Amino acid sequence: MHVPVMLAEALEYLAIKPDGVYLDATCGLGGHTRAIAERLTTGLVLACDRDQESLEIARRNTADVLLEQPARIRFHQAAFSRVGEVLATEKSSQLDKLKVDGLLADLGVSRYQLTEGERGFSLMADGPLDMRMDRSEATTAAEIVNYESEKNLADLIYKLGEERRSRKIARAIVRARPIRTTGHLAKVIEEAVPRTGKLHPATQTFMALRIAVNREEDELDALLGAVPELVKPGGRVVIITFMSLEDRRVKRAFQELERAERVRILTRHVVRPSDEEVAGNAPSRSAKLRAVEVL
Repeated sequence: MHVPVMLAEALEYLAIKPDGVYLDATCGLGGHTRAIAERLTTGLVLACDRDQESLEIARRNTADVLLEQPARIRFHQAAFSRVGEVLATEKSSQLDKLKVDGLLADLGVSRYQLTEGERGFSLMADGPLDMRMDRSEATTAAEIVNYESEKNLADLIYKLGEERRSRKIARAIVRARPIRTTGHLAKVIEEAVPRTGKLHPATQTFMALRIAVNREEDELDALLGAVPELVKPGGRVVIITFMSLEDRRVKRAFQELERAERVRILTRHVVRPSDEEVAGNAPSRSAKLRAVEVL
Protein backbone atom coordinates (compact mmCIF):
# COMPACT_ATOMS: atom_id res chain seq x y z
CA MET A 1 0.00 0.00 0.00
CA HIS A 2 1.36 3.40 -1.01
CA VAL A 3 0.85 6.26 1.46
CA PRO A 4 1.97 9.69 0.18
CA VAL A 5 3.91 11.66 2.80
CA MET A 6 2.54 14.98 4.17
CA LEU A 7 -0.29 14.89 1.64
CA ALA A 8 -2.60 17.36 3.41
CA GLU A 9 0.22 19.86 3.93
CA ALA A 10 1.43 19.56 0.33
CA LEU A 11 -2.07 20.18 -1.05
CA GLU A 12 -2.60 23.13 1.29
CA TYR A 13 0.59 24.89 0.20
CA LEU A 14 0.01 24.10 -3.48
CA ALA A 15 -3.41 25.83 -3.21
CA ILE A 16 -4.86 23.68 -6.01
CA LYS A 17 -7.01 25.47 -8.60
CA PRO A 18 -9.51 23.18 -10.38
CA ASP A 19 -8.39 24.42 -13.80
CA GLY A 20 -4.67 24.61 -12.96
CA VAL A 21 -1.70 22.78 -14.46
CA TYR A 22 0.57 21.06 -11.94
CA LEU A 23 3.94 19.36 -12.21
CA ASP A 24 4.62 16.43 -9.89
CA ALA A 25 8.36 16.12 -10.49
CA THR A 26 8.58 12.91 -8.43
CA CYS A 27 5.48 10.93 -9.30
CA GLY A 28 6.79 7.73 -7.69
CA LEU A 29 3.86 5.37 -7.17
CA GLY A 30 1.34 8.13 -7.86
CA GLY A 31 0.03 9.09 -4.41
CA HIS A 32 0.49 12.86 -4.66
CA THR A 33 -0.31 12.84 -8.39
CA ARG A 34 -3.63 11.11 -7.74
CA ALA A 35 -4.62 13.50 -4.95
CA ILE A 36 -3.89 16.55 -7.11
CA ALA A 37 -5.79 15.09 -10.08
CA GLU A 38 -8.84 14.37 -7.90
CA ARG A 39 -9.09 18.08 -7.11
CA LEU A 40 -9.07 19.19 -10.74
CA THR A 41 -11.95 19.73 -13.15
CA THR A 42 -10.41 20.99 -16.39
CA GLY A 43 -6.88 21.02 -15.01
CA LEU A 44 -3.91 18.75 -15.69
CA VAL A 45 -1.11 16.98 -13.81
CA LEU A 46 2.21 16.39 -15.52
CA ALA A 47 3.54 13.36 -13.63
CA CYS A 48 7.30 12.92 -14.01
CA ASP A 49 9.73 10.40 -12.60
CA ARG A 50 13.15 9.02 -13.51
CA ASP A 51 12.00 5.47 -12.79
CA GLN A 52 9.98 3.97 -15.63
CA GLU A 53 8.90 1.01 -13.50
CA SER A 54 7.51 3.30 -10.81
CA LEU A 55 5.60 5.23 -13.47
CA GLU A 56 3.95 2.02 -14.65
CA ILE A 57 2.79 1.32 -11.08
CA ALA A 58 1.56 4.93 -10.80
CA ARG A 59 -0.52 4.44 -13.95
CA ARG A 60 -2.23 1.46 -12.33
CA ASN A 61 -2.70 3.34 -9.04
CA THR A 62 -4.46 6.20 -10.84
CA ALA A 63 -6.38 4.13 -13.39
CA ASP A 64 -9.80 4.92 -11.93
CA VAL A 65 -9.09 8.66 -12.01
CA LEU A 66 -8.01 8.39 -15.64
CA LEU A 67 -11.20 6.48 -16.52
CA GLU A 68 -13.21 9.55 -15.49
CA GLN A 69 -11.03 11.97 -17.44
CA PRO A 70 -8.22 10.36 -19.48
CA ALA A 71 -6.38 13.66 -20.13
CA ARG A 72 -6.20 14.68 -16.48
CA ILE A 73 -2.77 13.07 -15.91
CA ARG A 74 0.08 12.82 -18.42
CA PHE A 75 3.07 10.66 -17.48
CA HIS A 76 6.64 11.41 -18.51
CA GLN A 77 9.92 9.69 -17.69
CA ALA A 78 12.22 12.59 -16.86
CA ALA A 79 14.87 13.62 -14.36
CA PHE A 80 14.68 17.05 -12.70
CA SER A 81 17.10 18.50 -15.24
CA ARG A 82 14.69 17.56 -18.05
CA VAL A 83 11.33 18.75 -16.73
CA GLY A 84 11.68 21.90 -18.83
CA GLU A 85 11.73 19.65 -21.89
CA VAL A 86 8.52 18.02 -20.66
CA LEU A 87 6.79 21.41 -20.56
CA ALA A 88 8.08 22.16 -24.05
CA THR A 89 6.43 18.99 -25.37
CA GLU A 90 3.13 19.80 -23.62
CA LYS A 91 2.23 22.85 -25.67
CA SER A 92 -1.47 23.39 -25.11
CA SER A 93 -3.93 26.14 -24.28
CA GLN A 94 -3.67 25.08 -20.63
CA LEU A 95 -0.02 26.08 -20.38
CA ASP A 96 0.71 29.78 -19.96
CA LYS A 97 4.08 30.39 -21.65
CA LEU A 98 5.01 26.79 -20.81
CA LYS A 99 4.73 27.48 -17.08
CA VAL A 100 2.69 25.61 -14.46
CA ASP A 101 0.52 26.70 -11.54
CA GLY A 102 2.35 24.52 -9.05
CA LEU A 103 5.32 22.19 -8.68
CA LEU A 104 5.73 19.39 -6.15
CA ALA A 105 8.84 17.30 -5.48
CA ASP A 106 8.94 14.57 -2.82
CA LEU A 107 12.61 13.60 -2.60
CA GLY A 108 12.09 10.34 -0.73
CA VAL A 109 12.98 6.98 -2.29
CA SER A 110 9.80 5.02 -3.03
CA ARG A 111 8.88 1.94 -1.02
CA TYR A 112 8.87 -0.05 -4.28
CA GLN A 113 12.53 0.78 -4.89
CA LEU A 114 13.50 0.00 -1.31
CA THR A 115 11.70 -3.33 -1.11
CA GLU A 116 12.54 -4.79 -4.53
CA GLY A 117 15.89 -6.52 -4.01
CA GLU A 118 16.75 -6.51 -7.70
CA ARG A 119 16.82 -2.71 -7.73
CA GLY A 120 19.82 -2.74 -5.39
CA PHE A 121 18.66 -0.05 -2.94
CA SER A 122 17.80 -2.33 -0.05
CA LEU A 123 19.85 -3.37 2.96
CA MET A 124 17.37 -6.08 3.83
CA ALA A 125 16.81 -7.80 0.47
CA ASP A 126 19.95 -9.11 -1.23
CA GLY A 127 20.33 -8.09 -4.84
CA PRO A 128 22.74 -6.65 -7.42
CA LEU A 129 24.57 -3.45 -6.53
CA ASP A 130 22.52 -1.29 -8.88
CA MET A 131 20.76 1.70 -7.23
CA ARG A 132 19.89 3.40 -10.54
CA MET A 133 16.55 5.18 -10.48
CA ASP A 134 16.69 5.24 -14.28
CA ARG A 135 17.97 1.83 -15.34
CA SER A 136 18.97 3.14 -18.76
CA GLU A 137 21.80 5.10 -17.10
CA ALA A 138 25.29 3.62 -17.29
CA THR A 139 26.80 3.97 -13.81
CA THR A 140 25.78 1.51 -11.09
CA ALA A 141 26.70 1.32 -7.43
CA ALA A 142 28.87 -1.72 -8.22
CA GLU A 143 31.16 0.41 -10.38
CA ILE A 144 31.70 2.96 -7.60
CA VAL A 145 32.14 0.31 -4.90
CA ASN A 146 34.61 -1.77 -6.90
CA TYR A 147 36.61 0.80 -8.87
CA GLU A 148 36.78 4.10 -6.97
CA SER A 149 40.00 4.76 -5.05
CA GLU A 150 39.85 4.28 -1.29
CA LYS A 151 40.24 8.03 -0.70
CA ASN A 152 37.51 9.00 -3.16
CA LEU A 153 35.21 6.36 -1.73
CA ALA A 154 35.81 7.61 1.82
CA ASP A 155 35.22 11.22 0.78
CA LEU A 156 32.00 10.28 -1.01
CA ILE A 157 30.64 8.35 1.98
CA TYR A 158 31.55 11.19 4.35
CA LYS A 159 30.13 13.99 2.20
CA LEU A 160 26.97 12.40 0.84
CA GLY A 161 26.21 10.02 3.69
CA GLU A 162 27.45 12.23 6.53
CA GLU A 163 29.13 9.08 7.83
CA ARG A 164 31.93 9.92 10.30
CA ARG A 165 33.38 6.38 10.02
CA SER A 166 33.84 6.72 6.27
CA ARG A 167 37.58 5.97 6.16
CA LYS A 168 37.22 2.72 8.07
CA ILE A 169 34.30 1.70 5.85
CA ALA A 170 36.15 2.58 2.62
CA ARG A 171 39.19 0.60 3.73
CA ALA A 172 37.02 -2.46 4.45
CA ILE A 173 35.26 -2.17 1.08
CA VAL A 174 38.52 -1.97 -0.86
CA ARG A 175 39.92 -5.02 0.96
CA ALA A 176 36.74 -7.03 0.27
CA ARG A 177 36.61 -6.36 -3.48
CA PRO A 178 35.02 -7.55 -5.67
CA ILE A 179 31.64 -6.84 -4.06
CA ARG A 180 28.68 -7.78 -6.26
CA THR A 181 25.55 -7.71 -4.08
CA THR A 182 23.87 -5.46 -1.54
CA GLY A 183 23.97 -8.22 1.05
CA HIS A 184 27.72 -8.67 0.66
CA LEU A 185 28.32 -4.90 0.96
CA ALA A 186 26.10 -4.62 4.05
CA LYS A 187 27.95 -7.50 5.71
CA VAL A 188 31.38 -5.99 4.96
CA ILE A 189 30.33 -2.67 6.49
CA GLU A 190 28.71 -4.28 9.54
CA GLU A 191 31.89 -6.21 10.26
CA ALA A 192 34.00 -3.04 9.91
CA VAL A 193 31.79 -0.76 12.01
CA PRO A 194 29.44 -2.72 14.29
CA ARG A 195 25.94 -1.47 15.04
CA THR A 196 25.74 1.17 17.78
CA GLY A 197 22.08 2.23 17.51
CA LYS A 198 18.82 1.44 15.74
CA LEU A 199 20.16 2.08 12.24
CA HIS A 200 22.04 -0.60 10.37
CA PRO A 201 25.70 0.54 10.17
CA ALA A 202 25.55 0.45 6.36
CA THR A 203 22.54 2.80 6.10
CA GLN A 204 24.45 6.02 5.50
CA THR A 205 26.89 4.38 3.07
CA PHE A 206 24.00 3.01 1.01
CA MET A 207 22.43 6.48 0.99
CA ALA A 208 25.69 8.05 -0.19
CA LEU A 209 26.06 5.53 -3.01
CA ARG A 210 22.48 6.10 -4.14
CA ILE A 211 22.98 9.87 -4.23
CA ALA A 212 26.20 9.48 -6.21
CA VAL A 213 24.82 6.95 -8.71
CA ASN A 214 21.82 9.17 -9.50
CA ARG A 215 23.67 12.51 -9.32
CA GLU A 216 20.94 13.65 -6.96
CA GLU A 217 22.67 16.85 -5.82
CA ASP A 218 23.15 18.09 -9.40
CA GLU A 219 19.59 17.13 -10.34
CA LEU A 220 18.11 18.93 -7.31
CA ASP A 221 20.16 22.04 -8.05
CA ALA A 222 18.88 21.98 -11.64
CA LEU A 223 15.26 21.84 -10.45
CA LEU A 224 15.66 24.57 -7.82
CA GLY A 225 17.50 26.85 -10.23
CA ALA A 226 14.75 26.49 -12.84
CA VAL A 227 11.84 27.35 -10.52
CA PRO A 228 11.20 30.86 -11.95
CA GLU A 229 11.20 29.44 -15.50
CA LEU A 230 8.91 26.51 -14.67
CA VAL A 231 6.26 28.12 -12.44
CA LYS A 232 4.14 31.13 -13.36
CA PRO A 233 3.83 34.19 -11.06
CA GLY A 234 1.51 33.36 -8.18
CA GLY A 235 2.28 29.66 -8.56
CA ARG A 236 3.49 27.54 -5.68
CA VAL A 237 6.50 25.25 -5.22
CA VAL A 238 6.49 22.54 -2.53
CA ILE A 239 9.55 20.42 -1.77
CA ILE A 240 9.53 17.52 0.72
CA THR A 241 12.94 16.30 1.89
CA PHE A 242 14.04 13.44 4.14
CA MET A 243 17.74 14.19 4.68
CA SER A 244 19.40 17.21 6.27
CA LEU A 245 21.73 17.40 3.27
CA GLU A 246 18.78 17.97 0.93
CA ASP A 247 16.86 20.22 3.30
CA ARG A 248 19.81 22.59 3.68
CA ARG A 249 20.12 22.75 -0.11
CA VAL A 250 16.44 23.58 -0.56
CA LYS A 251 16.46 26.16 2.24
CA ARG A 252 19.52 27.91 0.81
CA ALA A 253 18.11 27.94 -2.74
CA PHE A 254 14.78 29.37 -1.59
CA GLN A 255 16.55 32.08 0.42
CA GLU A 256 18.67 33.03 -2.60
CA LEU A 257 15.58 33.21 -4.81
CA GLU A 258 13.83 35.41 -2.24
CA ARG A 259 16.80 37.77 -2.03
CA ALA A 260 16.64 38.06 -5.82
CA GLU A 261 12.91 38.89 -5.45
CA ARG A 262 11.91 35.86 -7.52
CA VAL A 263 9.88 34.08 -4.79
CA ARG A 264 8.16 34.65 -1.45
CA ILE A 265 8.91 32.04 1.19
CA LEU A 266 5.69 30.60 2.67
CA THR A 267 7.33 28.39 5.31
CA ARG A 268 9.53 30.55 7.53
CA HIS A 269 9.97 27.46 9.69
CA VAL A 270 10.19 24.01 8.19
CA VAL A 271 6.91 22.07 8.32
CA ARG A 272 7.00 18.57 9.81
CA PRO A 273 4.44 15.75 9.71
CA SER A 274 1.86 15.49 12.45
CA ASP A 275 2.23 12.99 15.28
CA GLU A 276 -0.79 11.16 13.86
CA GLU A 277 0.86 10.76 10.47
CA VAL A 278 4.11 9.49 11.95
CA ALA A 279 2.19 6.98 14.08
CA GLY A 280 0.40 5.65 11.00
CA ASN A 281 3.24 5.95 8.49
CA ALA A 282 6.66 5.55 10.09
CA PRO A 283 8.69 6.55 6.98
CA SER A 284 7.24 10.07 7.27
CA ARG A 285 9.04 10.75 10.56
CA SER A 286 12.05 12.44 8.94
CA ALA A 287 10.08 14.42 6.35
CA LYS A 288 10.40 18.21 6.11
CA LEU A 289 8.34 20.46 3.86
CA ARG A 290 9.29 23.89 2.48
CA ALA A 291 7.21 26.02 0.13
CA VAL A 292 7.47 29.27 -1.84
CA GLU A 293 5.24 31.39 -4.07
CA VAL A 294 6.77 32.60 -7.31
CA LEU A 295 6.68 36.36 -7.90
